[in-house]
Amino acid sequence: MNVILLGPPGCGKGTQGAILATRLQTTRIATGDLLRAAVQAETDLGQQAQSFMDKGLLVPDEVILGLIMEVLNEPQAQNGVIMDGFPRTVAQAEAVAQLLASRGHAVDRVLTFEVPDDELVRRMQGRAAQEGRSDDTRDAFQKRLDVYQEQTAPLVEFYERQNLNVRISGMGTMDEVSTRVQEALDG
Repeated sequence: MNVILLGPPGCGKGTQGAILATRLQTTRIATGDLLRAAVQAETDLGQQAQSFMDKGLLVPDEVILGLIMEVLNEPQAQNGVIMDGFPRTVAQAEAVAQLLASRGHAVDRVLTFEVPDDELVRRMQGRAAQEGRSDDTRDAFQKRLDVYQEQTAPLVEFYERQNLNVRISGMGTMDEVSTRVQEALDG
């Protein structure tokens, strides 16, 4: 099963993506994690990505698509993938559809997590204090929210036109949200 998780930064995509990947025994593609690992390893890709991430900007498509292609080529991805935070633009969504189609697959379901902005800011502040992430400063986070609304939010309608999208409240406990995720996949 190929599932895409959408929603603003801090909405719980990462947490729910990890739970879902374990439940479905499939590969989770979290581009944020992949990029942060590249930054930590100080690879060329990581250095390029760092300048964008620190400003709250999206990393260019060609960098992200290269990472996605590498993961899709791995044997464990043949049973499906959970795409956590990717695609972020309609152009990326079209590229993902082409990549999957070239392997005889398609996007099966898109789950969009909805959380009020004031709750997102509260979560970001907690995460920044706990993890010390350089992309979780208040200014960078607000920029990420603005970029999400401008560039990524249109994907909700894009996938709704294809009858693939299910909107899910990201509020409540981790287990409550996880139950809503499972219901959306079962329904």
